[in-house]
Amino acid sequence: MNAPTPGRGWLLRLVLTFAFAQTAVSMARPAVSYRALALGADETAVGVITGVYALLPLLVAVPLGRRTDHGRCTPLLMAGVALITGGCALSGVAGSLPAMAAWSGVMGLGHLCFVIGAQSIVARRSAPDERDRNFGHFTIGASLGQLIGPIGAGLLISEHDGAMARTSATALLVSAAAAACACTALWRLERRDANRGGGAASAAGGRVPVLGILRTRGVTAGIFISLSVLSATDILTAYLPVVGEAHHIAPATIGLLLSLRAAATIACRLVLTPMLRFLGRTVLLTTTCAAAAVLCAAIAVPLPVWALALVLAVLGFCLGVGQPLSMTTVVQAAPDDARSTALALRLTGNRLGQVAAPAGAGLAAGVAGAAAPFVLLGVLLLGSAAVALRAPKEAGGARRRAGTVGRSDSRKASSGRSGA
Repeated sequence: MNAPTPGRGWLLRLVLTFAFAQTAVSMARPAVSYRALALGADETAVGVITGVYALLPLLVAVPLGRRTDHGRCTPLLMAGVALITGGCALSGVAGSLPAMAAWSGVMGLGHLCFVIGAQSIVARRSAPDERDRNFGHFTIGASLGQLIGPIGAGLLISEHDGAMARTSATALLVSAAAAACACTALWRLERRDANRGGGAASAAGGRVPVLGILRTRGVTAGIFISLSVLSATDILTAYLPVVGEAHHIAPATIGLLLSLRAAATIACRLVLTPMLRFLGRTVLLTTTCAAAAVLCAAIAVPLPVWALALVLAVLGFCLGVGQPLSMTTVVQAAPDDARSTALALRLTGNRLGQVAAPAGAGLAAGVAGAAAPFVLLGVLLLGSAAVALRAPKEAGGARRRAGTVGRSDSRKASSGRSGA
């Protein structure tokens, strides 16, 4: 595996690459919703199409993590960029709801490939005491994309004179071009000799059992918190346009509101390190998840645009904490030779949430209206606050516990870990 290395030029390039890729996805997701509506979809169909985005990655996340544990990460980033670009472009020319769903799944697979590779690079190249900071800065790339993408979608998409189908297709093609720009920063992100010897040693010791990783204290907590926070972000992106349609809020205004949420998340991650010093990990995670639960439920209440903007700004700040801290929690809890697999399991949890949450949101919206999904999000985030309160304060000693669990699952895997 990569040893922690001095200098942070690689991190800046990774942030820029992530910003381009996430801009594409964040522009494409609401554009997919608007194009689906233009093609005749109802709230339930929008939920199904949103869920397909996460369905295909569920099948390949762990194998990709296994491969990344024993190989280089940059090829996975390149494959991710190619799939995102293709998925966005083909969604823009699709003329039916099944085709929209299929290309949305390709886009989701590309995003998964990219994120597994990128998170693994951060884990490998960061010293333990730098991980909170580096993961926080890394996720600024995602927040930048979530800031720029919805603004672009809002500016490009128009519902006047029946133009929504055409303008949403244009937004998807522009998002494909943004994804292609991510290739400009994919250089020297990891050393050429990064995995020579490390992967072989790990392979000789056997694979760490997936159940052993999941039973490690701290891993499942990080997965659930990440799932809850990402589900909130995902449903906000997919269903705020539906709320806007119900309350006669223009797409451009919805785009600005989503970008305001993303800007608040960036602000949170810029001050994450001092907040951790002042409050500590447990208090910070618990407080922000509980506050986000209340704010999500508040969106279910009809609000004027200025009040909705205030709610989304505070909500964005609260949601900025969960993702980087859940990454650090999972990485520090996992065995050294299974960090990418543990991150892939975390992403699998995210994708399960992205399948189940939009599907449930679609059913709830079909029965109780467009505001119902946000009440469900509030319940989910309250659960993550309870999990954060019970999670271990430190995950550093979890590798020894993972070894103990692994012995009960596989003697060969255990002997490999004891020599790691």
